Amino acid sequence: MDLHELFVNIPEALVAIAPDYTVLEATDKYLGLVLRTREQLIGRNLLEAFPDSPVDADSKNGSILRQSIDRTFREKTVTYFEVLRYDIARPEGGYETRYWEASHTPVLDQDGNVKYIIRRTANVTARELAKKAQLESENKFRFMTDAVPQLIHTADTQGNVTYVNQRWIDYTGLSSEQLLGTGWRQTFHPDDLAALQRKMNQAWPNNQEFQAEVRIRNKDGNYRWHVVKSLPLVDLDGTVKLRVGSNTDIHDTKLMVQELLESNEQLALLSDQIQLALQKAQAERSTLERLIMKAPAFFCILQGPEHRYHLVNPEYQKLFPGRDLLHKTVAEALPEVAEQGFVQILDKVYQTGEDFVAKEVPILIGRTSAQDLEQIYINFTYQALYSETQQIEGILVFGYEVTEQVKCTQKLQELENQSKNSAS
Repeated sequence: MDLHELFVNIPEALVAIAPDYTVLEATDKYLGLVLRTREQLIGRNLLEAFPDSPVDADSKNGSILRQSIDRTFREKTVTYFEVLRYDIARPEGGYETRYWEASHTPVLDQDGNVKYIIRRTANVTARELAKKAQLESENKFRFMTDAVPQLIHTADTQGNVTYVNQRWIDYTGLSSEQLLGTGWRQTFHPDDLAALQRKMNQAWPNNQEFQAEVRIRNKDGNYRWHVVKSLPLVDLDGTVKLRVGSNTDIHDTKLMVQELLESNEQLALLSDQIQLALQKAQAERSTLERLIMKAPAFFCILQGPEHRYHLVNPEYQKLFPGRDLLHKTVAEALPEVAEQGFVQILDKVYQTGEDFVAKEVPILIGRTSAQDLEQIYINFTYQALYSETQQIEGILVFGYEVTEQVKCTQKLQELENQSKNSAS
């Protein structure tokens, strides 16, 4: 049997290394992984054949490899590498990013001395890049959910919470670990849990969206009313992988309605209309549907100092149906908005990095054109976006229309004033 032929054809990435780091032999599998021919590698110093990447000033792979080889020769035991980035020079020039797992196995002579070691390597680049991509996606998701004003969560199909955004933690004063699973139940008012559970039991089997009004305890121990919405996230096969939910604070509005109803019996006739108006207004703030592009509020990303539209979600586009926004500046796409001073506010946020938060702001918009204007009211926030070098590169815009709430408040105030005038 030709043992040399047998070794080079082993379907593993193996290379034999002498004590002076000379490459004695390598399998064809190894040569293919490292982009070398047998003539280019056999008889050469392994460390010289694979130098550190010149484009990475922090690359110390050669020294790490040397330490591991020396340790194997010294301790005469198998040593293992952690996952290591070790870029490989391409034959045509340049370097290719690679991630590796490896082990060094000593081969001993009759006297127990190490004659050479066998290095076994595995290219895990695809796996590691997938991990990095997944981590980046998760980080973006966390940033987006932390940016919106609602308490956002995800849950499995049994109702166990698997993620909460920073708003949950800030509001309740509890850690994410305390809120995950069924821990969230400790923050809900005991009197509201049974009704909420009934709605959950009705919605889950049919993969339906559900909504409920509940009281949630804040970090000061006070309960505030919220509208809880939950919808299923369905994959391409029609399978529900998880549910996405949001809790919107309606406490002040609810108390205002209750106080007005209690203060004047005449307003009792309007109770149903007020509740319907409230539900309609809350429904218009759709939950974080399909994560970002179906957010529960209008959302866009503006890039550069000229505030050019880079991303626009459907809720934002609804404000300006028929208008092309992407890749245009705010001034170009919405001249009527620019004339009302919003571009100057964007400029200040871009220059200072300070958030701008506004509530119930009146704004004239042209849904179909810049000439046919109507007045609406919005709650919105401008938040600076930073690059990896901590330079401001754009602005995150999110918010929601509150026209009906404002009109409702104005109407209730008008009725209250009428009531007071009649009583006097």
